[in-house]
Amino acid sequence: MDMIPNRKRLLCVNPAGFHRIAYNAWGNKHRSRPVVCAHGFSRNGRDFDPLARALAQTRSVYCPDAVGRGHSDWLLDRSHYNYDQYFRDAATLAGHVTASAADGSDDTLDWIGTSMGGIVGMMLAAQRNTPVRRLVINDIGAQISAASLNRIGAYVRETQVFESLEAYRHHLADIHGSFGPLTEAQWQHLAQHSHRRDEQGFHPHYDPQIASAFDNPIDQDVELWDVWSAIRVPTLLIWGTQSDLLSKDTIDRMLAIKPDLQVLEIADAGHAPALMRDVEIDAIRNFIATD
Repeated sequence: MDMIPNRKRLLCVNPAGFHRIAYNAWGNKHRSRPVVCAHGFSRNGRDFDPLARALAQTRSVYCPDAVGRGHSDWLLDRSHYNYDQYFRDAATLAGHVTASAADGSDDTLDWIGTSMGGIVGMMLAAQRNTPVRRLVINDIGAQISAASLNRIGAYVRETQVFESLEAYRHHLADIHGSFGPLTEAQWQHLAQHSHRRDEQGFHPHYDPQIASAFDNPIDQDVELWDVWSAIRVPTLLIWGTQSDLLSKDTIDRMLAIKPDLQVLEIADAGHAPALMRDVEIDAIRNFIATD
């Protein structure tokens, strides 16, 4: 029988009150050290199904929907969709899943983050006494291109409604073609698990107000060098070499600061590899299997 996730909810706090984030739990919580898979800006935790299914053979895996995405609550105040909030929610989840680990050996986890989820992972890993043991960041780094952020903002700000799931699937393949050469079944999976439907039609499954991050054009690259310099945990960077968000110059500078950084280049993808193919899954599995 094919393994399926168990959807759960976790109480978190924001400046206006409480909210709940949803997460998909895979595997047996009594297995050793949990793994958290955190998605990109407009996506959700079901993007990681193939990876989570593979990792859950030996690990407990948790794939959250960031607040405002997927099955998580929407916030009342659009200004609260920011990295401080995503960080607080991630810290709450980290405390929850490490407390749930039954072996009692330690309170650490491994973090796999795509784009926004990678930034949150970097923020967690940079903290004193971080629970992050090993960090995987997918096409994100210490300097983020302003042009790429404006590109993301352009499609997130649109409030398109699609007349069919097929039309929505084609839209995803268009705006996310840089994920890599996915199969029709993989695009269908992404569409099936990232839409909501009402009487108007099919919508992307996120609060349109998350676009508040792009209210104003971004005219300078975002720099996270202080965060990067504080990270001491083993890190694997997966880089779509066609990425418009992460440049080779940035990676070279990251390596100069952290020479033990491992880099996996994915030549046929940009921002960001979908982590659905064996080459990506095997690299991640091998990296986090190391003590």
